[in-house]
Amino acid sequence: MSDHASAHQSAPGGMGLFERWLSLWVALAMAAGIALGTLAPGVFQGLAELEIASVNLPVALLIWAMVYPMMVGVDFTALSGIATRPKGLVITLTVNWLIKPFSMAALGVLFFNHVFAGLIPPDDAQAYLAGVILLGAAPCTAMVFVWSQLTRGDATYTLVQVSVNDVIMVFAFAPIVALLLGVTDLVVPWETLLLSVLLYIVIPLAAGLLTRNRLVARGGEASVEAFRDKVKPATVLGLLITVILLFGFQGRIILDRPLVIALIAVPLLLQSYGIFAIAYLVARAWRVPFNVAAPCALIGTSNFFELAVAVAISLFGLGSGAALATVVGVLVEVPVMLSLVAFANRTRHWFPEDRA
Repeated sequence: MSDHASAHQSAPGGMGLFERWLSLWVALAMAAGIALGTLAPGVFQGLAELEIASVNLPVALLIWAMVYPMMVGVDFTALSGIATRPKGLVITLTVNWLIKPFSMAALGVLFFNHVFAGLIPPDDAQAYLAGVILLGAAPCTAMVFVWSQLTRGDATYTLVQVSVNDVIMVFAFAPIVALLLGVTDLVVPWETLLLSVLLYIVIPLAAGLLTRNRLVARGGEASVEAFRDKVKPATVLGLLITVILLFGFQGRIILDRPLVIALIAVPLLLQSYGIFAIAYLVARAWRVPFNVAAPCALIGTSNFFELAVAVAISLFGLGSGAALATVVGVLVEVPVMLSLVAFANRTRHWFPEDRA
């Protein structure tokens, strides 16, 4: 194979040449989003208003396009084997529900009430604290499929992890948030929760299953892998357009309040990298295969930002500090998750490759 040809092959973990430079493209997309949001605010305002139950429809469509290729890889015949490999699921659930909400609250108190006390008014500090708590209590539903795909994660196992998380979230989100915020009359926006599950899991899963059945009938698993490789550039393009939209929606806030954005980002960054480190190192010590270990660590790191934003707005208002903090969580997440995807792909040799 020539050097030119090999440059276009996927690196370990499915990272091709374009994807290895994905952080650069995302940085350019972030800059483009801020610039376009400033130059054409009316366009982005119109796109931002296209939502149902606090779920933005253009962003939902793009996420659907990113999730669908992952769902094509879901093998329903392998679901019964998940019970014989419980380690990844145990790590995911422990990190998401016994560690993450409380570590996020602790970091928020540390920074907003103490470290940044001289830089943030007390009322604003409490509002930002509420926002980061909402993020910490809402594990990811959609984007984790993208991160899992970029690490060549086990699609079937990832689906099970996310699905179990969603079931637990229905019962645990409100009590945990109520406990940490001291809010006794918390109203969970069920429309947002259920619509997100429908858009990000049920519909793409059904479409993926139909596609998979046709591909397997035509050429077996080789056809499935060939299809996923073929649509992968569209997945990355969808991610970049999503970044442009998210940063375009919030471009004015970023330019008007850069110091506040930076201060809120500090505990969020520490939380993200810390939670990933806990889950990833436990998975390594427990000898979990890489295609399960990487997604289980990334699930705990990523957030269900649609739910967090919706609850922040309903509890504290659209212009509140809590809503702003959840928006900062959205802005921080993509660059952070890409850095962790890159780290995971570089360290896959730490883990056994057994996919059984």
